[in-house]
Amino acid sequence: MSNRTYSIERNTKETQIALKFSIDGEGVAEIDTPVPFLNHMLDGFTRHGLFDLTVKAAGDTEIDDHHTTEDVGICLGTAIKEALGDKKGIKRYGNAFVPMDETLAQVAIDLSNRPHLEFRAEFPSQKVGTFDTELVHEFFWKLALEARMNLHVIVHYGTNTHHMIEAVFKAFAKALDEATLIDPRVKGVPSTKGML
Repeated sequence: MSNRTYSIERNTKETQIALKFSIDGEGVAEIDTPVPFLNHMLDGFTRHGLFDLTVKAAGDTEIDDHHTTEDVGICLGTAIKEALGDKKGIKRYGNAFVPMDETLAQVAIDLSNRPHLEFRAEFPSQKVGTFDTELVHEFFWKLALEARMNLHVIVHYGTNTHHMIEAVFKAFAKALDEATLIDPRVKGVPSTKGML
């Protein structure tokens, strides 16, 4: 198996981001953005997916967290797609349920090269700390677009917004880990089209 790693830098007038992502990691996270709640979510994603992720970001958070959160999603999605390479031998599909106290979240993934986000989550609170909860949808929508994945996010139930969002990020980690696994039974690319 080749080294499934990708590094990206993205610099705009709104954000400056350097990100490195490794699919076959050890759960090592080095996250430094000006959005503390996003840092917390990315740390959990990395550890529970057993990826390696380094993020160094600066952004116009004096306005709000939107641009930084969105652009980190863009960079991570791009890194996932590029790190996967030709996708030969991968399982392609992943599905995970993650409970967190009163919450149950589910994420299903198809690394299909057909970007789509289905987001079925209603958060009781508009903020967690200073973080706008609507940015969770924004993050995953931009990630799915850039990774060119079919991504379904479902929060079956829950009452604590922090738990609900954290369960989503952890379920995403577990589902992505499953979808990116190399299955020795898979010959070539897992598609009747012969490509993904």
